[in-house]
Amino acid sequence: MEADHARMKTRVEAYRTPRLQRALVREAERLARRIKAELLLLAKAIAAMADLSHRLALIESVRGIGRRTALSLLLLMPELGSLSRTQAASLAGLAPFDRDSGRHRGQRRIAGGRSRVRRALYAAALPASFRWNTNLVATYQRLIANGKNHKQALTACARKLLIFANAVLQRQTPWQNQSNGC
Repeated sequence: MEADHARMKTRVEAYRTPRLQRALVREAERLARRIKAELLLLAKAIAAMADLSHRLALIESVRGIGRRTALSLLLLMPELGSLSRTQAASLAGLAPFDRDSGRHRGQRRIAGGRSRVRRALYAAALPASFRWNTNLVATYQRLIANGKNHKQALTACARKLLIFANAVLQRQTPWQNQSNGC
């Protein structure tokens, strides 16, 4: 449904006929309302289950993880909290894999994993690494200062967000912002 909404917004830009543009804008607005209603229904269903509600609250306690990202992590990675940090990063597709062969040392790249979780974390990492999470702000600035490009630094911040959420679920305590990391 979200992909349909994105396509509809793109179509509005492509059409030049005012009548068609208005129709597409109305359709995009309808889809946005539907998405919002579905998220509310999902949150209501989760609130009725004590365990899931508690896990959702723990994930949302991490600065920079909002309701949508928390729902994605809760539903698409139910094993979160019982994994090591490397297992969680690998499962989400945020772990760097080497491309080595013999003496050749290739570039490390992220690959595989659950793409929807990775996209949700990447989208959350952008505002979190610029404003909301002081640990991620420091990490992003350090990586940029060390010569990493924007996407590499943002991917590292997305991985760190996942590690924070995993740690919060393992410890069963809400997030506490610390200057030295998680």
